[in-house]
Amino acid sequence: MIRLETVSLTLATEAGPVNILRGIDLVMAPGETVAVVGPSGSGKTSLLMVIAGLERATGGLVEVAGQDLGSLDEDGRARFRRDTLGIVFQSFHLIPSMTALENVAIPLELAGRRDAFSVAASLLEPVGLSARAGHYPGQLSGGEQQRVALARAFAAEPKLLLADEPTASLDLATGERILELMFGLSRRNGTTLVLVTHDPALARRCDRIVEIADGVIATGAQPPRRASGG
Repeated sequence: MIRLETVSLTLATEAGPVNILRGIDLVMAPGETVAVVGPSGSGKTSLLMVIAGLERATGGLVEVAGQDLGSLDEDGRARFRRDTLGIVFQSFHLIPSMTALENVAIPLELAGRRDAFSVAASLLEPVGLSARAGHYPGQLSGGEQQRVALARAFAAEPKLLLADEPTASLDLATGERILELMFGLSRRNGTTLVLVTHDPALARRCDRIVEIADGVIATGAQPPRRASGG
């Protein structure tokens, strides 16, 4: 599902260029659940941004679901995200002029689904927000906005779901419900999950833990080998 070869990301700052990712080699199999861990500032979120095509790698190969993201222009990457990815970042990226229901329905509408709003309503129920469907992001708490963002990410049942600290703003019970939804999506649809987390318990629930430090993969770059039969 994901193949990164010697991927680098250098960003320009007032103090000069900063090397965020420095020669990342990483492979993730379809349907795999992967936790990305490491200290703050190590490059975890930047890695998700590159995989999502929201940041263009400075060098190396970024191939996701068979698509070389380096060969796509900005519009091509946007279509790729629409058709392939669900993304949840800590800043939520909800549209403030749209209700919770409308925000969840967006990817379904873009995909041409006539049942976009009924499906969106059904997705707000398991995240506990049916009663808040008509509220705007400014009327929701941070945890509620995160749940809307998660419901939106689930909406099109993507091949790949990327989440940055998906339960950070949630209480324990709600967080557990969200995790069950995420891992259930992976089991049911073969969705690949990539979760950035500081939670050791969540990391251990994944098939593999990838540790990143100072912009390089320290451990876990390759899927574990499956034992051969015989």
